[in-house]
Amino acid sequence: MKSGLLGETRTRIAFLGNYLPRRCGIATFTTDLCEAVRAASPDADCFAIAMNDSPEGYNYPDRVRFEIPVERREQYDLAADFLNVNKVGALCVQHEYGIFGGEDGRYLLPLLRQVQAPVVTTLHTVLTEPSASQRSVLLELADTTDLLVVMSPRAARYMEEIYGVPKSKIRMIHHGIPDVPFIDPNYFKDQFGAEGRRLLLTFGLLSEGKGIEYAIEALPRIVAEAPDVLYLILGATHPHVKREKGEAYRVSLQQRAHELGMEHHVLFHNRFVELGELCEYLGAADIYMTPYLNPAQIVSGTLAYALGAGKAVVSTPYWYAVDMLAEGRGRIVPFRDADSLAEVVLELLHHETQRHAMRKQAYTYCRGMIWKEVAREYLKLFHEVSKARHQRPRKLQLAELAQDRFLSLPELRPNHLIRMTDCVGILQHALFTVPDRRHGYSADDQARALMVAVLAERIRPKAAEWERLASRYLSFLHHAFDAGSRRFLNFMNYERQWKGPDPTEDVHARSILGLAHVVAYSKNPGQRALAMQLLDEAIPPTMSFVSPRAWAMTIQGVQFYLRRYAGASDFRRERDELAGMLHGQASREGTEDWPWPEDRLTYANAVIPHALIEAGEAMGQADMLQTGLEMLAWLDEIQTSEEGHFIPIGTEGWYVKGGHRARFDQQPIEAQTMIEACTAAYRTTRDDRWRTSARKAFDWFLGRNDLGHPVYDYQTGGCCDGLHADRINQNQGAESTIVWLLSLIGMHELQDSADAIGKQLRMEEEAS
Repeated sequence: MKSGLLGETRTRIAFLGNYLPRRCGIATFTTDLCEAVRAASPDADCFAIAMNDSPEGYNYPDRVRFEIPVERREQYDLAADFLNVNKVGALCVQHEYGIFGGEDGRYLLPLLRQVQAPVVTTLHTVLTEPSASQRSVLLELADTTDLLVVMSPRAARYMEEIYGVPKSKIRMIHHGIPDVPFIDPNYFKDQFGAEGRRLLLTFGLLSEGKGIEYAIEALPRIVAEAPDVLYLILGATHPHVKREKGEAYRVSLQQRAHELGMEHHVLFHNRFVELGELCEYLGAADIYMTPYLNPAQIVSGTLAYALGAGKAVVSTPYWYAVDMLAEGRGRIVPFRDADSLAEVVLELLHHETQRHAMRKQAYTYCRGMIWKEVAREYLKLFHEVSKARHQRPRKLQLAELAQDRFLSLPELRPNHLIRMTDCVGILQHALFTVPDRRHGYSADDQARALMVAVLAERIRPKAAEWERLASRYLSFLHHAFDAGSRRFLNFMNYERQWKGPDPTEDVHARSILGLAHVVAYSKNPGQRALAMQLLDEAIPPTMSFVSPRAWAMTIQGVQFYLRRYAGASDFRRERDELAGMLHGQASREGTEDWPWPEDRLTYANAVIPHALIEAGEAMGQADMLQTGLEMLAWLDEIQTSEEGHFIPIGTEGWYVKGGHRARFDQQPIEAQTMIEACTAAYRTTRDDRWRTSARKAFDWFLGRNDLGHPVYDYQTGGCCDGLHADRINQNQGAESTIVWLLSLIGMHELQDSADAIGKQLRMEEEAS
């Protein structure tokens, strides 16, 4: 999929700001602009990055692909990385000081410094007397942004005169409005119980500063001459105001209307209405009033909507109103002056011809503000900045997360991994320590080896050519992906020919898990980009899978993806659905003495509770988390010998419910998946029993097992293929060596988690 704006077939445009269903003017604007641009450019791939002001976020539509918690500074870096990896052709930012984290929204700035796409920023606030911090933020924003968009000539003038921004960097594009017909207000009045009455309207999120109390104060004089008047106040209380002060402002307005005897002439609709219904309310209004109290308002979406609907408008003289209502398009009254407001409203009610002339002027003036026209103007800007950036490219360095090393475990030695890898990928099997070419390669092993390559660089970045190895394994998976079936082929012989049997669901899911590790941990943006493209194609088919392990590995894969891109909404939705399927099957099939979603334990069993633990914690599903922990505890118990060492389910018959469990052939993958699951349980619960269980599974490699013999080869850095009842399988194939390396890396991560949790607990104790 191509993403540029010049000479390419596919345009990718990202919009950063608040987004519906979050209730605020910026969210409405961002949503409307994104959808309008998409409609104006059908070939464009438009998506949004949404700012979250609450931990639970919002139930966003699919258009939102990434979410940024406002006060999580590191998430801004990851959002920039997400944009870069997705090769966005243009980023359109909606700026207001209050919607980004840090002092005066300062967290936005490093995101813009890191993003590689050209940036167009729309300013929803321009202050004439900014604080030093506000000025600093806006000046850096202007410096980092390719072009600034303002929504009034006044704002453009202020940016030049007050902030010194060059005129060449400023563009004026009006606030967008819906395209509605010019109609008689009586057409819609019956829908609102206002038949035969003249309707005054104010709409928008309620908060102090809207000046509605002065409009109510004006009503007695208006009603004395026009007793048929009804004043409709439409809009919910602003969420932030409601959170801090409840409905105090609305109640005070209702009380004042009652005191003035106007309760039958004032109607409150405490709702946040969708666009279609809002247009009907606007259509029914005879006069629209905006009695706002703050003069320093550079734009008002509600005023723009009212003018675009052809309403007669009476407003206080805030900046945007003064500009928009000039030349007879509306009437201005002083701030906090109920008498003047009443006088002008009555004048318009008594002179219908004057009122309708004003309506037509407003409607005609706003034809260039409908969203279709506004979208075209933005598309021109995106093309302009893209062309300029191609002529003057900008080099940027992405932020990297800090890395720690933990050295009290066996040395991470890639010797045997490298020995098993040729120019195609890692060979499946070995004869002792020598690669066996007869069996060729499997996608399964490439996926696992890919995990090692991207994880190991965090621990020993210079010990081997990890990036080269990762590219080799990733290239194999890319070649293995069959675009027709959207499935990963598995077996390739040494002659590079694909052979049967058909790939299983588990192979496909493990490939997803490997690719997700690249997204989460690779420092190479090209590797991440390819992995993300493959994941986009490979994850949807898993929704039709029936294997619980395939579900579980896909869930884990998505979780790794979300470690880097926590705001990737589409991936989170896939995880939620798969986790629901897995949890549902576990609930239906499990019993008290067999709490398992299947009637047998086979291989890599711990991936199932691991997935439920991760998903339950991430989704805030306590019952899912508890199910995963109970399943893991049961699995831990039945895989612990009387002597206390780890005894994985053997491959020689597995363990069928109600039957005899196989003790041998014990495979390294069972220990590795158990380590990872216990690590996840420890991070979630802080219960040291899970550290003990993880170490127990790890010690299986080192000799604390049924034979008392190490499975790990300290000399080669490889791992033997399994534990039989009477011997160690001396062959050191790909799977066993890879899962050993993953286990060792996992123990490093567990120790890091333990250190971090211990430090936090000590701080909490000191604080208490």
